[in-house]
Amino acid sequence: MRDLQAIQRRTYDVIIIGGGINGAATARDAALRGLSVLLVEKGDFAAGTTSWSTRLIHGGLRYLEYFEFHLVRESLREREILLRTAPHLAKPIQMTIPIYGGGSRSYWEIQAGMVLYDILSYDKSLPNHRMLSPKKVRQLFRSLDPEDAKGAAQYYDGQAEYAERLCLEILIDAQAAGADVLNYTTVTALEREGNRITQLSLHDQIAQQTYTVALSDQTVVVNTAGPWVDRVLGLGQRDGHAAPIGTEPKIGGTKGSHIIVDPFPGAPNTALYVEAKSDGRPFFIVPWLGQYLIGTTDLRYTGDLDRVKADDDEVDYLLRETNRVLPTGHLTRKDVRFTYSGVRPLPYSEGKKAGSITRAHILYDHTREGVRNLISLIGGKLTTHRQVGEEMTNWAFQQRGQTPPPSPTRHRPLPGCIWLDDPRIAAAVEQYRDRVPAASLDHLFQMYGACAIAVLALVDDAPDLAQPIVDGLPDLRAQAVYAVQTEMAHTLLDITRRRTTLAMQANYGFDALPALTETLVKHCGWSAERCDREIQAHHTFMAENCIPDYALQSEGMLRSRKAVGAASE
Repeated sequence: MRDLQAIQRRTYDVIIIGGGINGAATARDAALRGLSVLLVEKGDFAAGTTSWSTRLIHGGLRYLEYFEFHLVRESLREREILLRTAPHLAKPIQMTIPIYGGGSRSYWEIQAGMVLYDILSYDKSLPNHRMLSPKKVRQLFRSLDPEDAKGAAQYYDGQAEYAERLCLEILIDAQAAGADVLNYTTVTALEREGNRITQLSLHDQIAQQTYTVALSDQTVVVNTAGPWVDRVLGLGQRDGHAAPIGTEPKIGGTKGSHIIVDPFPGAPNTALYVEAKSDGRPFFIVPWLGQYLIGTTDLRYTGDLDRVKADDDEVDYLLRETNRVLPTGHLTRKDVRFTYSGVRPLPYSEGKKAGSITRAHILYDHTREGVRNLISLIGGKLTTHRQVGEEMTNWAFQQRGQTPPPSPTRHRPLPGCIWLDDPRIAAAVEQYRDRVPAASLDHLFQMYGACAIAVLALVDDAPDLAQPIVDGLPDLRAQAVYAVQTEMAHTLLDITRRRTTLAMQANYGFDALPALTETLVKHCGWSAERCDREIQAHHTFMAENCIPDYALQSEGMLRSRKAVGAASE
């Protein structure tokens, strides 16, 4: 249970608004360096941009074209740190760039870019690139469009299959260092006095309670709300009257959409980084947990940030461009298993093409707008979250008139850090092999790392938790209980979309709802009424954010939703 009275009584050094990966990294870095930290998130952790990414830990090869060498070097360094400190969540992935005569980049231009990429990643543990001849490409990728093929480049980057769990582990480490982290806590006002924020008004959606947190003259506020940065700045008040912070927009968001499909004829064994033939935009076709993740688009977005959806044109665009690269695929709308879309919190930039806006992050100090203890993050990538956290914490110390001590996060492993040859894995397999399927044991260590041992321990006291949530998938009922008891999950969506990937692999999560509600009633004290509300909320979210509009019109999808509702009663 949350102790809101204790939070009200406590004086914090740093208050962070926004519980995506950059806010989480800031909370972790600050807490580990001895600062008292409060982080609040209006929804669930990682429910925004963090959850809607392409799930790559990459250096940003295309940023070289815009001469952003510092950003590429920073990203490549951070990629290496993640591969070392979170090997269960950040894994090497081979990328292939097919090169065509009609493309915007020649064979030699791409080769020069690959050489520079290797130079900038001089301290990497991954192999250097290699160039492939047209003959070699035909041997390795028989399904690639052969017309005017000039060869290919192959290199390695990183993949975060469970980006939401990466954010969660960072927050758990922050908690262990003393930070208070609260999801489902909305900031309703930033009270200003003089040139400072002096009080935050908060609404706890779990307890349905509104309260305030007072700031000392040393407290700093960090705005890592992603696309919602401007909305937070608009919450400024003086003496109960609106007093927004700043007058110019800071964020010029662009929308990125993805689709997920099952394996298809000619599907590649490695990730492809390809150029769309219709508009030249680069996009990815990435193997992901037995499926393929395809995206992304890059469109200006000014709509509702809480209801972002891949529209039918975007889905058709990604299907069409994938079929052009892999003609044997013959992908259609019926092959789409899941879609998701999010907004990149890029700097506001009037008139620029979406793809040319810098991906480098900006720490915006609001002293110039009359508030000296507030800083906002503009931009920020999944890959560079740790660096953002370090920079934010350095700023916090400087604002407090203190010299920042060294950050420990460059070398500190995340809580689940474990290597495949760790004897704990073999011991757990031996202990649970007669109760838990081998595929589930492997899945748990891939997803939770060392924390899988705590998930498995739940089976000792409740053998029924070794049952699968959905037949044919490796997720166990124990994961749902662990999510609620240990990982601050409060809703079915928290479990299906962010503690597991069931929403993306089990018919939008609908197939998982009967087993989940049964388990949560039995082991976590959920009432039947709560389960009914959660099921309805799950359906509503999927319809508004993930199920394509064309699919919502189909009788099959409607029947599926009705069947799930009936089975869960």
